[in-house]
Amino acid sequence: MPKIRANGIEIAYDRKGQGHHDDDVPIVLVHGFPYSRAMWDDQLSELTEEFDMITYDLRGHGETEATAGTYSMELLADDLKGLIDGLGVEQVVLGGFSMGGYVALAFYKKYPASVHSLLLLDTRHQADSEQAAQGREQLAQTVERDGVSALADSLPARMLTEATVSNRPEVVAKAREMILQASPQGVAGAARGMAARPDQTSLLPNIAVPTLVMVGEEDAVTPPADSEYMAATIPSAKLVKLAGAAHLSNMEQAHEFSDAIHDFMHD
Repeated sequence: MPKIRANGIEIAYDRKGQGHHDDDVPIVLVHGFPYSRAMWDDQLSELTEEFDMITYDLRGHGETEATAGTYSMELLADDLKGLIDGLGVEQVVLGGFSMGGYVALAFYKKYPASVHSLLLLDTRHQADSEQAAQGREQLAQTVERDGVSALADSLPARMLTEATVSNRPEVVAKAREMILQASPQGVAGAARGMAARPDQTSLLPNIAVPTLVMVGEEDAVTPPADSEYMAATIPSAKLVKLAGAAHLSNMEQAHEFSDAIHDFMHD
């Protein structure tokens, strides 16, 4: 498992597949809260034959080092910039899932020249409501006090369809396992960072790169209406809604999710 030192921490990452040409732009996929780069296993198996793929663990998640304090989306964007600089990559197709989408928007705002195109995946553009922010603070305090196991027991069912929870125990188990790998410090830092993140509505009409917006039709965490708004507001955006998927759409409908990225890359 390779690691690279960037922005003051050790970041765990994978880089697989080479694409067809030396000038191909790598696809970087940023996982959601409180998971790890393992959530992209199905996409790596389907897309690496054709594309240069980079996945990594966010600060305090998976196998990447945790630090104390709040993880602002800008801090996480700086981590990503350090990673791609360390890999000698100038420009990426940047895909962000859920919290990874917040990181992707922060990254595009700060480093637009480094983004060839965007994939906004089961995510949203708005800031948290006061109530949502308070809920994240409660979550942060709970994991600091009790660890991540309660979150691992409760969260996957909220992010998957009833059919997946009933019939595909391996998907639930994988989501749970990823949460158990996260550090309580990392989960708390990310939760507080999401609570404090800025509203990005005004950024959307200024996104000047091709963008794929994708969402599960049954996503209750970042509802399809948010994706519809982003796709209507970003000038060069395409919207894909996945049937039979809730929030963790890339795990529930892995083949269709990967196909949508494949098709977007060839548009």
